[in-house]
Amino acid sequence: MKMIGLIGSLGSIWLVLAISAVVAQPSSSPSPVLDSEGRPLERGVEYYINPAITDNGGRFTLINRNDSCPFYVGQENVSGPEGFPVIFTPFAEEDTVIRENRDLRIVFSASTICVQSTAWKLGERDPESQRRLIVTGEDQGRLSTGNYFRLVKAAVGDNIYEISWCPTDVCPTCRFNCGTAGGLVENGKRLLALDGSVLPVMFERNA
Repeated sequence: MKMIGLIGSLGSIWLVLAISAVVAQPSSSPSPVLDSEGRPLERGVEYYINPAITDNGGRFTLINRNDSCPFYVGQENVSGPEGFPVIFTPFAEEDTVIRENRDLRIVFSASTICVQSTAWKLGERDPESQRRLIVTGEDQGRLSTGNYFRLVKAAVGDNIYEISWCPTDVCPTCRFNCGTAGGLVENGKRLLALDGSVLPVMFERNA
């Protein structure tokens, strides 16, 4: 009887240790990105991107910067119902929700006279500000890393995020000059660009 009791005690200890090990393991998936209502962002669903700070422009939209193609990513000058929604597509095919710090494509749910993709892409460096602009179109590189961005949780505020470019899921062995996006006012137009001030944003589901 003593032997049976000892075996039972050891079995209980191993069970407790096994459960503790499972609980102690960190989650394999980053937290989901949440919209302004606290719901996880979903693959293929339309969302408006709004600045999280008032008096800092309006919804994200397509900007005709030079009266020529391609169009650039930017903001309406004032808050309101204008702007275009976007669709997020995770690089990880198994992801059905959008997760923090994971590579994804951002595409405006709109068309332009340029007859080209409205996917966000890392663009050229503005010669005056030396900031890298966000343009639309398809990256012709071998890995298309220019088309992949990330949503990063902001340090303060609920459901507030920052948009960054650092596509290390697409190319883990690549070395990137990563950056976080913010506003750049040029000739009265609000453009989105890396390497400067950061613009915190929120996501509003297109009902």
